[in-house]
Amino acid sequence: MAPLTTRKFDEAMTPRERELAFGAGTYMKRDITLVRGEGIYAFDNSGRKYIDCISGIAVAALGHAHPELVKAISEQAGAIMSAPELLCNPVRAEYQRRLLEYFPESYTRVFLCNSGAESIEGALKFARFTTGKFGIAALKKGFHGKTMGALSPTAEPKYREPFQPLLPEVHHVSPDVASVEELLKDHGDKLGCFIFEPLQGEGGINVQDETFVKEAIALFQARGILVICDEVQSGFGRTGRMWAHEHFNIQPDIVCLAKAIGGGVPMGAIVIGEKIAELPPQSHTSTFGGNPLASRAGLCVLDVIERDKLVENARNIGEHLASRIRDADLKTVREVRGKGLMIGIELKQRAGQYIQLCADRGLLILLAGTRVIRLLPPLIISREQADEIADILIDVLSA
Repeated sequence: MAPLTTRKFDEAMTPRERELAFGAGTYMKRDITLVRGEGIYAFDNSGRKYIDCISGIAVAALGHAHPELVKAISEQAGAIMSAPELLCNPVRAEYQRRLLEYFPESYTRVFLCNSGAESIEGALKFARFTTGKFGIAALKKGFHGKTMGALSPTAEPKYREPFQPLLPEVHHVSPDVASVEELLKDHGDKLGCFIFEPLQGEGGINVQDETFVKEAIALFQARGILVICDEVQSGFGRTGRMWAHEHFNIQPDIVCLAKAIGGGVPMGAIVIGEKIAELPPQSHTSTFGGNPLASRAGLCVLDVIERDKLVENARNIGEHLASRIRDADLKTVREVRGKGLMIGIELKQRAGQYIQLCADRGLLILLAGTRVIRLLPPLIISREQADEIADILIDVLSA
């Protein structure tokens, strides 16, 4: 059957031009077309090699084309890829069991989905169902996704304002105990949950203060307000602990996961604590959630992280990389912060110009706000490769 319409198309158009012509237009496109990857490196359509410190935005924890992950996905694709949760599947069942092994026994259930935003959506629903309250507390500078529910606790006005009204009774507080106490005084009886990132990604690689986190969570939980921890970007060893909230010795009621979970295969998960009510059948479902292909990829990611000690590698190499940049004492740099391989370099001026300058030197970087360079290299990175990154950044930021 012929296409119903003929849109303007020229065979000479580049991939970027085609995406700009036929895509929805919601992305700011760089003029780089990636076609393959190997380890921490990505290659464009001209064959140029880049050190990838974007990693699909913290997705490619095992790097690109990891041979064991490729093998696992290929084998599963040759068996069965689609088996919705109304039918059982041994790969999904094993993944749910394995994932819970990385959490205390008070976490008893897992809901599998397809993305970070979906995990946030589900967590908000589970909290509302359990408490019967629709008020949400969230932190300023927090980012939780761009679907309508996940966008509601996201703080950045430029993301929120075009789509308002969003969920009602959402309150953004500063990361200090006094702000939390004031919120509880004024709105505590309406709040069902508090959602936060232990280490804010999009908001600027902001590490929460340990004292604040512990005291705030104690205040919320004492009022029966459920705590949702957004580990979508910071989970699976990224910060030098399996979960970033482990740095604070706290126990949220719900933990949201995605990005690195499938090593590149779309996947998300909601890890559910014992305070969450039993969820009725059909109350929350997902066609693709927990599909065998993603579950098999997830199992491989856990196997490699554990066997190759990638959590420890993230901690050690991250400290080395951050120290290299910090010790260079660059006049353009205000602060280097983060944990593990989730590193933010805050500049004294806007950072946008450095995206292309780094790309010209073979380094792909990401921003977190207007002044922060965000580094999210694969967890398999070596000390020598970290030095390559540091050398490029120090040179570029010194110019």
